[in-house]
Amino acid sequence: MIKDNLFGKSKKELQDIAITLGLPKFNGSQLAEWLYKKNVDSLEEMHNISHKAKALLSESFSIDKPKYSTVQESVDGTKKYLFHIRGQHFIEAAYIPEKDRATLCVSSQVGCKMGCKFCMTGRQGFQVNLSTSEILNQIYSLPEFHKLTNVVYMGMGEPFDNLDHVLKSIEILTADYGMAWSPKRITVSSIGVIPSLKVFLDSSSAHLAISLHSPFQEERIQIMPVEKAYKLPDLLQEIKDFDFGRQRRVSFEYIMFKGFNDTKRHVNQLARILNGINCRINLIRFHAIPDCELQGSDDATIENFQNELKKKGIRTTIRASRGEDIFAACGLLSTKEQLKAEE
Repeated sequence: MIKDNLFGKSKKELQDIAITLGLPKFNGSQLAEWLYKKNVDSLEEMHNISHKAKALLSESFSIDKPKYSTVQESVDGTKKYLFHIRGQHFIEAAYIPEKDRATLCVSSQVGCKMGCKFCMTGRQGFQVNLSTSEILNQIYSLPEFHKLTNVVYMGMGEPFDNLDHVLKSIEILTADYGMAWSPKRITVSSIGVIPSLKVFLDSSSAHLAISLHSPFQEERIQIMPVEKAYKLPDLLQEIKDFDFGRQRRVSFEYIMFKGFNDTKRHVNQLARILNGINCRINLIRFHAIPDCELQGSDDATIENFQNELKKKGIRTTIRASRGEDIFAACGLLSTKEQLKAEE
């Protein structure tokens, strides 16, 4: 019999399980404390829950937190962890240490159906949505778990295409029974799935990052098919209409492609379409992927682009390239492992 996984369930769900089994409701609260505050791997480690309760729970439930299968470490300290899940599926999580912070980039799907031209994950096509437990496990099974200061949903997949499980994982990370993190330590990145964007903005206080990559619709559609379904002006209007407050941040991710989106014309258009949005633009160097004619802009061009945007009054940063020696581009490592498994 396949047992249901307790890990990944909310406190309320755990309380409901306890009541269904004829146990006191507080046993559900205890389960949440052991799973998410103390990060245990088995019922046996839960010392304040009775043997009878643990025996009842173990008949139908387990705690499934599979460890990563491999890890690659870059010369710059970045680590890419590979997780093997459900059959021949693989996902990646990237640990990025810096001076005063340690960020984990987590995946939300195996593959992706969005088909962005510059993305290796999209080459896999959509395979499966990750469960809440599979999202959280990337965090909780990390050797550097206690060092983490930030989590970004920028790994494999489109988080807004798996929004229910993404939101539930954020709930557990931020709840007092979980990691009790401020939602300001969490950023969710999307290419702009408007219906899910509305739900996310109303349901969570985590930061938002939008993958932009061109301010012109006719260019964006060449590299991001989502533009056919969700138009950039409509996306930006939704963001302009939402009150982000003083603490919540919206940023725009902008991969720099040589001769495609790195000219003064693009600077001017970015200033025009982002007018009225209190935001930041993150300029990203392109990590080349196989069989893609797009090339990255050189450093001088990127720095000039940043300076021109700053002259327009737009806060702009250049994201440091990390882990280029360990299949840095998202999806490269998992694709390699998937092909090996299919041989």
